[in-house]
Amino acid sequence: MQVKNLSDTASKWARRAGSASQEYSEGVSNPRRSWEQATKASEKNYEAGVNAAIGRKAFGKGVGEAGDAKWQQRSQELGSARFSSGVQASEGAYNEGFAPYLQTLQSITLPPRGSKGSPENLNRVAAVANALRAKKVGK
Repeated sequence: MQVKNLSDTASKWARRAGSASQEYSEGVSNPRRSWEQATKASEKNYEAGVNAAIGRKAFGKGVGEAGDAKWQQRSQELGSARFSSGVQASEGAYNEGFAPYLQTLQSITLPPRGSKGSPENLNRVAAVANALRAKKVGK
């Protein structure tokens, strides 16, 4: 089978994909099908894929292939430039996501504080941890 060389293929991909922001936006606004419905319908496939990946130890292998150098390089190249705008754009989502946990924290009645290093102080920590965990798992 004849195919273009890797350099030409990568270059074409970068040119074409890099100029497709309008198509990207249109696709997000007008998807062919609901992402939520399609994703929920594929839950069994997700579970099977995750179990298969666990069986072949894919997570650890992928981490090993990427290594520290790759994530550090990509984070420096892309992450630092996008970090501030991403945080600013996410303020509303942060507020919405944290609000239930803030309410949970505000509703906790902590046991009395003890002396430094005492079991009473660990009970205070446990009260917070247990309340937050119960909120997360819906109990």
